[in-house]
Amino acid sequence: MIGTRPDPLVRASWPLRTERLVIRRMGLADIEPTWAFRSLPEVAEWVTTAFPDIDTYRKVFERPDVLGPALVIEHDGVVVGDLMLRITDPWSQTEVREQSIGTQAELGWTIAPAHQGNGYATEAVGAVLDACFGPLGLRRVVAECFADNEASWRLMERLGMRRESHTVKDSLHRTRGWLDGLSYAILAEEWAAKR
Repeated sequence: MIGTRPDPLVRASWPLRTERLVIRRMGLADIEPTWAFRSLPEVAEWVTTAFPDIDTYRKVFERPDVLGPALVIEHDGVVVGDLMLRITDPWSQTEVREQSIGTQAELGWTIAPAHQGNGYATEAVGAVLDACFGPLGLRRVVAECFADNEASWRLMERLGMRRESHTVKDSLHRTRGWLDGLSYAILAEEWAAKR
């Protein structure tokens, strides 16, 4: 269970496998390998939380609500990145709320700098989108980033995600101040048309 609901990610068969990668549920043993790249300044620049030390990072990632939606990306047995796949409920009117429960997901990712430029993020996120619109039965996936995080929004566009909004100075960055934000999304039928 994650929170009060059953774990929605169990509907997919983990791990996911691509030509080069294994994408699997994150476990406690993955805390140190993910900390190794998430603690680097160039990665910490864009992640939601820059943890001061591994002990603080461990305490957060040991929580079921954080560990539950976390995935790791492996290449040849080495953790090269991580993903967050959080299944959510979109906004709906009260009378039809039951129909909307668990039909959308938010997606995020981090790739270790030593492994960037190899197409791993595109391959891994593509595999997760296949799972989202396949066994997980979702209808929509969203992702957001700072507009200054060009690598992130370019990945979304490579995968065929649609830019739905460009907001002006609505996102507060820990060192850069107020920045523009970007929101992307893709629907199940749009993903199917691209495959």
